Amino acid sequence: MNKVTVLGSLNVDTILRFKRFPKAGETLPLTGKSIAGGGKGANQAIAAARAGAQTTFIGKVGQDQEGNFMVKQLTDSGVDDQFVAHSNQAATGSAFILLDSSSENRILIDGGTNQQVTAADVDAAKPAIAASDFLIAQFETPLAATEHGFELAKAAGTATILNPAPATAAVPASLLALTDLIAPNETETETLTGVHITDERSMIKAATNLQQQGVANVIITVGSHGAFWMRGTEHGFVPAYKVNAVDTTAAGDTFIGALSSVLQPDFSNLATAVRFANRASSLAVQQLGAQPSIPTKAEIQAAERA
Repeated sequence: MNKVTVLGSLNVDTILRFKRFPKAGETLPLTGKSIAGGGKGANQAIAAARAGAQTTFIGKVGQDQEGNFMVKQLTDSGVDDQFVAHSNQAATGSAFILLDSSSENRILIDGGTNQQVTAADVDAAKPAIAASDFLIAQFETPLAATEHGFELAKAAGTATILNPAPATAAVPASLLALTDLIAPNETETETLTGVHITDERSMIKAATNLQQQGVANVIITVGSHGAFWMRGTEHGFVPAYKVNAVDTTAAGDTFIGALSSVLQPDFSNLATAVRFANRASSLAVQQLGAQPSIPTKAEIQAAERA
């Protein structure tokens, strides 16, 4: 069983559903509204835990009902919450997910306590990081805390996975040098490398660019098409499973979490792990909501046998 620690965000998601996005100045009725747990970090931790990894979370919530709700989402899925700090300086993070009838989404985020995660919060979890096979982080919490976490991980021999989302063009070279695997989508890849993803040739070019920036292992996810991977000089493309998508909100997070649950720390089974992650992601997009849609190991395995 892999041991995974996730450093990241916790958001309460408000999902607003409608037939189409309104034009400027236009008012349209909702076709539905719901509340669910979210945040890239929490989604990835829950995905890892449900897929079978022993998972620990590092993050921060407010001293409010939303914070209690988010901690319960973690613990209900078996995620260790002992390093989730509670702050009275801000409210728990929140997100508003706009979802049209074609399952296209647009997301607005209020970071709240996610933006208060510090190096000291990460230090508190140093034993968990050292005991883990992987430390995962994203960009919904401060970069300084992430870089400090990756420094602790590298010192302990723990492999690091960076999901550079939301995308930023200013990723410190020092952070990339501490990253063992980077996993952007096609839009984030273009932001990081300047390479527009159109085909496998462009994926190879972009992945090589990321390797030249200091990251040995690369995954580029391309939505409903699948995922490209590169390990050293080896590379390949794993097609996505064809399904009818209902809500793609947590697809990428489910991919990352499920990947970490089966990936070898030396990345020797990267292609196989990507296939497993693709299957998990294909199940997540068939249900509404971020965390409610994340499948269990048994569900992933059943889909593989079907």
